[in-house]
Amino acid sequence: MCRTAEEEVASLTKLVRKSSSWVSFSSSIIFAGAGLASKNKYYYGFFSAAIKLPSGLSPGVVVAFYVKTYPNNHDEIDIEILGHDKRNDWNLQTNVYANGSVNTGREEKFNFWFDPTQDYHNYTIIWNSHHIVFLVDSVPVREFQYSSAYPSVYPSKPMSVYATIWDGSEWATHGGKYPVNYSYAPFVVSIGDAELTGCIPNPTSCAKKAAGTGNPSSLDPVDGSEFVSLSKEQSLAMDWARRKLMFYSYCADKSRYKVQPPECK
Repeated sequence: MCRTAEEEVASLTKLVRKSSSWVSFSSSIIFAGAGLASKNKYYYGFFSAAIKLPSGLSPGVVVAFYVKTYPNNHDEIDIEILGHDKRNDWNLQTNVYANGSVNTGREEKFNFWFDPTQDYHNYTIIWNSHHIVFLVDSVPVREFQYSSAYPSVYPSKPMSVYATIWDGSEWATHGGKYPVNYSYAPFVVSIGDAELTGCIPNPTSCAKKAAGTGNPSSLDPVDGSEFVSLSKEQSLAMDWARRKLMFYSYCADKSRYKVQPPECK
């Protein structure tokens, strides 16, 4: 059954202080932070949230909007917004994991073309059987395409939706050079309107539907010709974002990957 669950996360504000903590869903490590999780898991969908970032200096702080399945052999699609030091602004990082391949990060990083602390901006993930698209205020900044040549690198499991803010001191700002400074606390992130539109899978009904059509993409709530590929206008916008704003791509990191991941070739 496919339905909209936007009421699950709407008009919520989370205040994070050093004293607040939550247990990582993937380990027993305690992190400073707070988060929201959807009640349902989704198999493909359109996920978007209006987010206003903390003002002031925020080194080491990570604000994330993502979909993920736990615990092991997990899939994950990330929008992570990384805190800044005195010389740099917030940065946008996108990432994709599939089948537990956490050692093969597929990060791409971008500068913003606006101040994300002054107002709400929409951060969106579109995920279907054709591609994953990351958008900011309807501008696509990255497309990760499915390929039958290497299907194992493409997320394919039902996932929950998360919105979190947490202490990423070990890596978030200049590779961990600038950890969280709690003298700047509290760090406040506001989440406004959110839309979680996806297929909430019932294994029996989904299996019957797939078997009946012979087409896995029939499960897509974002299926149809308009979702198979980017439009000409979207492609031009994404080209602009990648030329002007992207400053890191794992595909170009030869020191990290002596052999390029297959989708980079």
